[in-house]
Amino acid sequence: MKTDESFETKTYRKVDIRIVPFLFLCYILAYLDRVNVGFAKLQMLKDLSLSDAAFATGAGIFFIGYFFFEVPSNVLLKKFGARMWIARIMITWGIVSSCMMFLKDEWTFYVMRFILGIAEAGFFPGVIFYLTLWYPSKLRSSRTAWFVAAIAVAGVIGNPISGWIMDTFSGALGLTGWQWLFLGEGIPSIIVGVWVISYLDSSIEEAKWLSTEEKSLLASNLVAEDKHKTEVNLWDAFKSGKVWVLCAIYFTLMIGLYGIAFWLPTIVKAFGIQGYLGVGLITAIPYGVAVIGMLLLSRHSDRTGERRLHYVFNVTAGAAGLVLSGVYASNPVLAIIFLSISTLGVIGSMPLFWPLPSAFLAGTAAAAGIGIVNSVGNLGGYFGPNVPVWAKLISSDPSAALYIIAGILMVGAALTYFFIPATLRVRVGAPDVEPVIAAK
Repeated sequence: MKTDESFETKTYRKVDIRIVPFLFLCYILAYLDRVNVGFAKLQMLKDLSLSDAAFATGAGIFFIGYFFFEVPSNVLLKKFGARMWIARIMITWGIVSSCMMFLKDEWTFYVMRFILGIAEAGFFPGVIFYLTLWYPSKLRSSRTAWFVAAIAVAGVIGNPISGWIMDTFSGALGLTGWQWLFLGEGIPSIIVGVWVISYLDSSIEEAKWLSTEEKSLLASNLVAEDKHKTEVNLWDAFKSGKVWVLCAIYFTLMIGLYGIAFWLPTIVKAFGIQGYLGVGLITAIPYGVAVIGMLLLSRHSDRTGERRLHYVFNVTAGAAGLVLSGVYASNPVLAIIFLSISTLGVIGSMPLFWPLPSAFLAGTAAAAGIGIVNSVGNLGGYFGPNVPVWAKLISSDPSAALYIIAGILMVGAALTYFFIPATLRVRVGAPDVEPVIAAK
């Protein structure tokens, strides 16, 4: 099908404006509700008499509930449609996150974090799958980057807001700062979740804001791409060796992401920064660097069609940044510079990674496969917060955890280099892609 380029460009721009900013907003709220416990930790540990080990366990146990309900949630999203299922997820996690203000002790912390993981299960892979219903692979990395950039933006705006809430409202109405934090950042998720019901379309066919010609263009591009994919059924996702290799790679990336996210406020506070708002402003710097870097990186990846080496080089740079931030831990300026590089190395690699599963999976297999990769990979979110605690058992060096996480990231880079073939390239200007991995 020969398509006028300007018409195609205008059509995709129309889709971009309609869905990408909205999904971006949703993920900012999701990520804040997931990791604001790292900020609450600065005050909550003393109030609840929690040890660092108990905090790490509670922070990580989120991903256990997430793991068990991730694939079923993503399959149900395909069955019931993105609009209703994403709304259900957001409203549920908003309620649970707000109820975190009622924590009383270590065990209620564990239970609520586990339930929060169940509530949020399916959101991220659901959106990644949702993007496959609109964009061919040649365009998906940059759109995924805008979505994933919400993680970094959540750090840029969310950390200062979290600090401000804890500084400003601590003691108001008899509630502590961390209680206000959970309440204040949970309610917006409920409100936007209700908005999803009236705003989001589950498919191209439902989009009343598209013309018949525009719908035909979008659908034909996806059909042309999907005919090159050989794995389309639910069981195909589970038996594919490709899927399990990607699980291992993503597992290492998530250890890096949540090792940084949950402990960055603590690292910055150790510099002697006064006030929670001050900590929030400093922790926003690495995320700000990540926002700019990841958008440039993913744009270059889309333009060249190359994924594998972009991922390897970026993750390796992130690992080096962690090592150097540990070496120069006594110098706050250098430490923040290298933590910024490491944050870009982790967050900036996500939009390079997520076009891979949908390059060979389609239909129900895509929904399940993306869910499998995200759920198994996100178990790294359990280990990431625990690495600093475990590192203390084997080394007295306060930077040992950073070195361990850097080593794990390098394992992921090696897996990518040796198991993702150099022939993997999105054919720039064409909707079809070559297989991710040559053989099962």
